[in-house]
Amino acid sequence: MQQWARFAILGAMFVVAYLLILAWQKDYGHAETAPQQQAVVSHEVSADLPNSQAASASSDVPQANIATPQATDVTAPVNQQLISVQTDLYHLLINPKGGDIVRIELLNHDKNKDSDQPFVMLESDAKRTYVAQSGLIGLNGPDSNRSGRPVYEVEKTSYDLLKDAQTVSKDNGKAVKVLTIPMVYKTADGVEIIKTFTFKQGEYPIVVNHKVVNRSQQNWQGQMFGQIKRDNSEDPGKSDQGIFTLGTFLGGAWGTPEEHYNKLKFDNFNDEKLNVDAKGGWIAVVQHYFVSAWIPGQLKLTQANGQPYAAKLESRKSADDMNIISFTSPTINVPAGTVAEVDATFYSGPKIQSELKDLAVGLNQTVDYGWLWPIAKLLFLGLQFFHNIVGNWGWSIILLTILVKLILWPLSSKSYRSMAKMRVIAPEMQRMKEEFGEDRMRFSQEMMALYKREQVNPLSGCLPLLLQMPIFLALYWVLMESVELRHAPWFGWIQDLSAMDPWFILPLVMGLTMFTQQSLNPQPADPMQAKVFKIMPIIFTIFMLFFPAGLVLYWIVNNSITILQQWFINRSVKKERENGVEVI
Repeated sequence: MQQWARFAILGAMFVVAYLLILAWQKDYGHAETAPQQQAVVSHEVSADLPNSQAASASSDVPQANIATPQATDVTAPVNQQLISVQTDLYHLLINPKGGDIVRIELLNHDKNKDSDQPFVMLESDAKRTYVAQSGLIGLNGPDSNRSGRPVYEVEKTSYDLLKDAQTVSKDNGKAVKVLTIPMVYKTADGVEIIKTFTFKQGEYPIVVNHKVVNRSQQNWQGQMFGQIKRDNSEDPGKSDQGIFTLGTFLGGAWGTPEEHYNKLKFDNFNDEKLNVDAKGGWIAVVQHYFVSAWIPGQLKLTQANGQPYAAKLESRKSADDMNIISFTSPTINVPAGTVAEVDATFYSGPKIQSELKDLAVGLNQTVDYGWLWPIAKLLFLGLQFFHNIVGNWGWSIILLTILVKLILWPLSSKSYRSMAKMRVIAPEMQRMKEEFGEDRMRFSQEMMALYKREQVNPLSGCLPLLLQMPIFLALYWVLMESVELRHAPWFGWIQDLSAMDPWFILPLVMGLTMFTQQSLNPQPADPMQAKVFKIMPIIFTIFMLFFPAGLVLYWIVNNSITILQQWFINRSVKKERENGVEVI
């Protein structure tokens, strides 16, 4: 009974892990990722940006509350050169037409582990469209203009945060550089719109502020929008694991203070359309290891403090099948002779939980650990703690495994002790089987009496496996979802703990430790069960060939500690039995 229960649990682990692979395949499909190439950025992000009056459901620009004809654009496109911004974290390009962010290269994250090229997050070219757009729509919003989106004027087309920024102080007294890039658009009736991008040293978030200076004789009305537009191309951040293509969710996401984290597949942007009003919400496009998100900010009127505003969160498909997820502010009224400001924060970079948590409620949950997230979160915090000490994620996994084994030691020791006693009484059970083999009922009665007399629980050996299964799967998610472990080396041939072992050494060692561990367990009396258990290490070794090296490392350390623990307990129980000491 005990052996069959253990076999069922091992089989369940195999099936659960296999279903996990299938789930990932469902999200990502089987197509290969097209190689990223340095391409010439297109100056025109979209050709179908009508004003709110003519806007349709498939338009790029979101619908405004007020749809009224807008005056024509009087600013000539005198400068169409893209604006280059260099910070310590990324290289960014802004299109002066509309003020959209059309390219972001993450300098601290490489394209892949064998390349020194930066990871391209946003881009707009013939190969891929993934951009962040923002502006003002509505009655007087220039982005609703029939003649096209506004062309902003800038002082220059190249900025470097470390050279051009002014130094300011944070609350903790640490001096950081802040770069502000104002872009100006003026209308014929005297309205000046200043769109300002603010960058901070060492930070990914970008504050985008729209300031409306109404020098006209009429009331100005409009709404701020921010949106992310992406095509249906493959996720460049996913992992290629040989015959398996592993990754996490690719699609839209949104959150509010009431509903912290919700996912929305690109295919469902119309069928399950997002349409929510929320104060303190956010919208995002999520991919493996990275995320782009808009977080609505504050609205400030003349002689008033800035206040958070309730924004409408929406999703839709454009006419050319682009995926668009956006927010729109309430209508802003700017009386003649007054000034109003409205802003939002844009984040595009790695899914670093500590940074995302401070931006908006639930945004850190884009680091999606699945239904085992409580365990995964604890495992990640443990890994982070040890990494701060040893500075290597591989050794951190080993130290974390030792810590987990120490925590589970009392429970597992009790189980292994019961298994050791099963091993000791195995000859007696064999004798009973030979004596009562034909009488199954009598054999069962004698066997239960022996268990009771020796205080043996035949199912206790399943407990260690039951305890390890959720930890095993949760660590799987941590390794695959935590950007901190992306391309993280251990030593020697293991240069990426999130990818499979290229030489298959760790899976073979894991199989050897699993075989050794099984040899210390009481062997099944049934010959068929015994054969099955001899095959299990081979099956798991083959399966582990395609698992992340960090996960296999965890299993090797776990098995090694278990072997020492079982050997010690088996030796103690046998010695106590030989000395006539009651084995409890």
